[in-house]
Amino acid sequence: MTSAFQFPDNFLWGCATSAYQIEGSPLADGAGPNIWHRFSHTPGMTHNGDTGDVACDHYRLMEEDVRMMSGLGLNAYRFSISWGRVLPEGVGKINEKGLDFYDRLVDRLLEHRITPMATLFHWDLPEALDNRGGWLNPGIAGWFAEYARVCFARLDDRVELWATLNEPWVVTDGGYLHGALAPGHRNLFETPVAGHNLLRAHGRAVEVYREQGKHRVGIVVNIEPKVPASGSPEDRAAAERAHVYMNRQYLDPIFHGRYPEGLRTIFGEAWPEWPAGDFELIRRPIDFVGFNYYTRSVVRHDANQYPLKASPVHMPHSTYTETGWEVCPQALTDALIWLKDEYGNPTVYITENGSAFYDPPVAEGNRLDDPLRQGYLRKHLRAAYAALKAGVDLRGYFAWSLLDNLEWSHGFSKRFGLIHVDFATQERTLKGSAELYRRIIASNGSVLNET
Repeated sequence: MTSAFQFPDNFLWGCATSAYQIEGSPLADGAGPNIWHRFSHTPGMTHNGDTGDVACDHYRLMEEDVRMMSGLGLNAYRFSISWGRVLPEGVGKINEKGLDFYDRLVDRLLEHRITPMATLFHWDLPEALDNRGGWLNPGIAGWFAEYARVCFARLDDRVELWATLNEPWVVTDGGYLHGALAPGHRNLFETPVAGHNLLRAHGRAVEVYREQGKHRVGIVVNIEPKVPASGSPEDRAAAERAHVYMNRQYLDPIFHGRYPEGLRTIFGEAWPEWPAGDFELIRRPIDFVGFNYYTRSVVRHDANQYPLKASPVHMPHSTYTETGWEVCPQALTDALIWLKDEYGNPTVYITENGSAFYDPPVAEGNRLDDPLRQGYLRKHLRAAYAALKAGVDLRGYFAWSLLDNLEWSHGFSKRFGLIHVDFATQERTLKGSAELYRRIIASNGSVLNET
């Protein structure tokens, strides 16, 4: 009997992490400080004052962590490179010891037959560049290209999948508009400028890769379907504004060569006129889209909410995670099909998908049960498979996250890991979700047929 859930033989089964969230030792071996190091050390900016000074100590425990990946049966691993480890000033002199760490990581992954996917920028901008304006300085596209060139030159002989940026929307909305994330600005006029420079930097990195790379390069975006809370014209318009702002702002320029018109309305007088030539750079063809999905958002009109005039609505009969995100697997299917229909069915990897539910700080015994996370994983992989069957060119799935980690401004209070971390001792313990994922991988998905 043929399994109802059977993924393609070459499907990538992975987990994802990011440098500042797991590595620790942020200033070790000549690394330069980044904006998250500064932000987390600023009183009041993170839960309980938590920082990435130790995090999961992955910088020192990397080989143990790769062995655990292999034990789970992963055939892929998405990680990010810390820009400041490689170039302490953001440009100029290369820190060979920092680059050596990623060299060793890639080698260990390949020894265990795990395909590396490297992300160049996952939010940890070198402080030295932020002091020069960061993403507000148009020169940053050139700085990023220099950094990309260094990474490609060292690692592209073994890394076949590269992502330029992770979730540029979060960088601008959290870091430049609302101030909840590094660098902590609150300025409507800065927000579109930072976003445009992120896209220009992406374009320059793709340009460099076409000159010297041998494999595939793309970008990672976060997608969150927006559903109107009612059929009223006001709620439908609010949902459309939210959709344009979050889901189309960074994909339309890459695939259509222009911003969606609704952004001009959202930003008003803060929306600049962009040079036409910038879009020739931004729309350089990419090889894949990394697709991060966690939840959907039901939206109502709210004139008091700035600048979208839209607010999320809590659904009374839904399950919500510890981060307040609704569990809605169907929206993952819908979003992947939207991506296919809107942008010409690009190759896509689900580069993040996961859930934070309560886990105790200390695991008792050698296994920790997490039934809610297991349910989330099972349902969302079924939803991903439905999109695959609907014609989406889906090539892989990366669970977020391999390890419990520093969840940015939430500190260590939100646990997404398939592997539990006792942050006092650095002891790793498999959760039930890790065991489930191992079985799913070993069966290439057929375990999902089980109830």
